Amino acid sequence: MALFSKKNSTAQSGRPDFDILPEHVGIIMDGNGRWAKKRGLPRSAGHKAGAEVFRNISKECGRLGIKHATFYAFSTENWRRPKEEVDALMRLFKEYLLEAKADIAAAENNKLRFIGEREGISDELLRLMDEAEEDTKNNTGCEIMLAVNYGGRQEIVSAVNKSLREGKTQITEQDISDNIYTVPECDLIIRPSGEERLSNFLLWQAAYSEFWYSDVLWPDFTNEDLYSALREFEKRNRRFGG
Repeated sequence: MALFSKKNSTAQSGRPDFDILPEHVGIIMDGNGRWAKKRGLPRSAGHKAGAEVFRNISKECGRLGIKHATFYAFSTENWRRPKEEVDALMRLFKEYLLEAKADIAAAENNKLRFIGEREGISDELLRLMDEAEEDTKNNTGCEIMLAVNYGGRQEIVSAVNKSLREGKTQITEQDISDNIYTVPECDLIIRPSGEERLSNFLLWQAAYSEFWYSDVLWPDFTNEDLYSALREFEKRNRRFGG
């Protein structure tokens, strides 16, 4: 399976011309709270600003020709945050699904998927997530995956348990790869906000990922920041452990 793709010139659209693109990009959307604090705003304002950036960057991934893009939106650990903040995030997810799904899907015919544990998410939100997936399942553009109630360790545990239910007694790497949420393996992980850690994101898929970090907070992240990460990816000599 190819882990990167060739891309034709995009100069006429004003976008850079990338000779090599990652097939699967993972983005940790970090820094919303700090962005809001710097401006004397509630954390919910930072999350709302970050949601608009997600809308833009997800569409840009499709326009560039990236096949899969996974965005880390809400981790299994985020339930520990203050109830007011969690409730605001859940409302924001609903607003996004009601207002933005058609906009994102229409951009380059993108497909929407949601990965993570369903337990703990309200029935109303689950229904909206399922409808968004159903409405875009036949689209052929970038597969936009939003990680909600997601944890990389839990994903691996779930994959092992699924293999056991299938009757496997000697579980292999391929069994786990077949039963995790996302495919294919992640080629490039982008993390803004100045933090340099995975934070339980795509632990299995990131075995041979390239990493790109930025001090820019997520609500300030632009297409140019995305292009910078992709330019750096082009320069990397990927050995895959060899």
